[in-house]
Amino acid sequence: MRKLSYPLLALTALAACKSTQPANDVAARRPLTEMPTAETTGPSRRGAAALATLPQLTVEYPKTRKIDHTDDYHGTPVTDPYRWLEDLDSPETKEWVTAQNKVTFGYLEKIPFREQIKNRLTKMWNYERFGVPQIEGDNLYFSKNDGLQNQAVMYVQQNGQEGQPDVLLDPNKFSTDGTTALAGTYFSNDHRYLAYATSGGGSDWQKMKVLDLKTRQPLKDELQWVKVSGAAWTKDGFYYSRYDAPKAGQNQLSGKNEFHKVYFHKLGTAQSADKLVYEDKTMPLGFRTVGTTEDERFLVLYTTDGKADGNRLAVRDLTDPKQAAKFTTLIGSYEHNNSVIGNVGGQLLVLTNYKAPRYRIVLIDPKKPQEANWQEILKQGENKLEDVAHVGGRLIVTYLKDASSLVKVYSEKGEFQNDIELPAIGTAAGFGGRRDAKSVYYAFTSFAYPTTIYRYDLESKQSTVFRAPKVEVNPQDYVTTQVFYASKDGTKIPMFIVHKKGIKLNGQNPTYLYAYGGFNISLTPGFSVARMLWLENGGILAIPNLRGGGEYGEAWHQAGMTPNKQNVFDDFIAAAEYLTVQNYTDSHHLAIAGGSNGGLLVGAIMTQRPELAHVAFPAVGVMDMLRYQKFTIGWNWAPEYGTSDNYEQFKNLYKFSPLHNLRAGTTYPATMITTADHDDRVVPAHSFKFAATLQELNAGHNPQLIRVDVNAGHGAGKSTALQIQEWADVWSFAFQNMGVNPYPMGR
Repeated sequence: MRKLSYPLLALTALAACKSTQPANDVAARRPLTEMPTAETTGPSRRGAAALATLPQLTVEYPKTRKIDHTDDYHGTPVTDPYRWLEDLDSPETKEWVTAQNKVTFGYLEKIPFREQIKNRLTKMWNYERFGVPQIEGDNLYFSKNDGLQNQAVMYVQQNGQEGQPDVLLDPNKFSTDGTTALAGTYFSNDHRYLAYATSGGGSDWQKMKVLDLKTRQPLKDELQWVKVSGAAWTKDGFYYSRYDAPKAGQNQLSGKNEFHKVYFHKLGTAQSADKLVYEDKTMPLGFRTVGTTEDERFLVLYTTDGKADGNRLAVRDLTDPKQAAKFTTLIGSYEHNNSVIGNVGGQLLVLTNYKAPRYRIVLIDPKKPQEANWQEILKQGENKLEDVAHVGGRLIVTYLKDASSLVKVYSEKGEFQNDIELPAIGTAAGFGGRRDAKSVYYAFTSFAYPTTIYRYDLESKQSTVFRAPKVEVNPQDYVTTQVFYASKDGTKIPMFIVHKKGIKLNGQNPTYLYAYGGFNISLTPGFSVARMLWLENGGILAIPNLRGGGEYGEAWHQAGMTPNKQNVFDDFIAAAEYLTVQNYTDSHHLAIAGGSNGGLLVGAIMTQRPELAHVAFPAVGVMDMLRYQKFTIGWNWAPEYGTSDNYEQFKNLYKFSPLHNLRAGTTYPATMITTADHDDRVVPAHSFKFAATLQELNAGHNPQLIRVDVNAGHGAGKSTALQIQEWADVWSFAFQNMGVNPYPMGR
């Protein structure tokens, strides 16, 4: 179990939500660069012909009021006629959302196979799913969803694997509609207490509560306005991070978040009595988060500045009276990502990409923190070091090789001990535990390999299955290949392609091209029951690993950020062209999709190459690149994108900002924008303004819809019922507009 915050993962994840939905299989360790053998024919007209058999659906959009508003950006006038849609509390905005949803759901309800897709998804979704267990003392804690529960339930199993599980926390009882989620769990080091965070309606705002694990009764403690925080335990309480309560009149879901602070909460006291531990009154932007080492000796402080892409690292020795009131800086630059993964006595193990774009591990003595005194424990390797767990006196290190996991075990001194053999090519995660652990648990998944939980014995070096799901699909029916295609500048980009075995490459297969390309986030193989429905109906799933992600380290990330963002779009366009040239599909049968930063990606592709695909799904996207920094924690994305406050960066942003590059007289793809009313990360105003402009300017007959979920947020914690309905609508919209009936008469 990781005891410390990981800013390079946790904070960039808050920059834009990575979807965890990729879907399918690699059955054996074979070269993934081989192409599937299948019959290849020329392009097909099946889509246009099939449309004649489906009802022609027309759309009449609500009229959206325009205002006369112009901003001046460094001498460039930029109109913003739908600025009023940024006021989420306005009755007029709420009426607009209601009217748009009426049109969207009216359209979706007319699709003849929509209910069949929803019923099939519901049946497929109804299987047990387990989270990675956590060992605390003699007990095992894990989450499980019986199948169709809106939220996974947290269980405790006494006497480890031999006991019977009992319900510890049931988030389905947190709210009547199942939209309040368990957002984080943090065990005290004596195994007595559990601090846990809840999130209502998908919001990033959290409440922190405490459970007595001995009596299984909640304490009266409740902390408000928590965001970008964990709970770092020490003795009779824990450290956490929060903002001040929003000012009167400020919308808590869209207002700019400033002056993040660290507090200490003593159990049994009111939040008003919490002690302020760290603040920086000179820096309104940036995050301040903390962690403690398992022995509670060190308090580690991570700070960002909202400008650079990394974090400073400082530490306080809580056992030293001379140091207990101040922090010692270990790494003072904001330019690199640095995380403490544990301590060996008085020295700290640090994961860093300083002078190592693919990451390394160093040992730092807080009493002699100068770089000259660092000891390199694990050098940068050929593959990106993605994750590390300090457990049982060992370092369990996960690498990425062409976006798939390799796991190795080292001693605390960096001596290689063994590989952990994985069942296939895919993604492994977990491996958490305490320093006296004898075993650890981890999850393994791939596109058609349902997420399976394994127990790894540190002594025998063997993995055994703890829980394997029984899913309403046959993984052996599907195949995954990994290809490498050339982008516009010649850079080779990897892409996973998943489909049924024996599929014909005839240029007419419905294809779902999904990508992200940003914030150092890696898209690795993962199972998604939702995407299995697409695949079982003859669809193809394609997931390219665009620049801007973290698949190959910081150099790969930087090649797709700030002035280089166009590389991301070029990589995606090249992926679509590869799929058509290789006869997987054609433009009529291609759907492009992405969420958050990936929503920006789809919006940019729609404006740069509107003919590239026939269907588009920009989800919770950053569409107004000139104003994103003015809402909630949008300022945190400035290192990734740049901001309109800077003239050179403005010029770059203005070139690709989806909202500002829609043009009258253009035929855009059939588009269904998705967002949610409680999204306080990428506020829904981005999608509102993009939808209004798209409906105004689109010249063709393709529908331009916006679907706004109620009591949902950026994606995390979304209830099962909402997920099933949303995916049913996505697939229905895609099939309808491609002219493909997935459930023809008699099937």
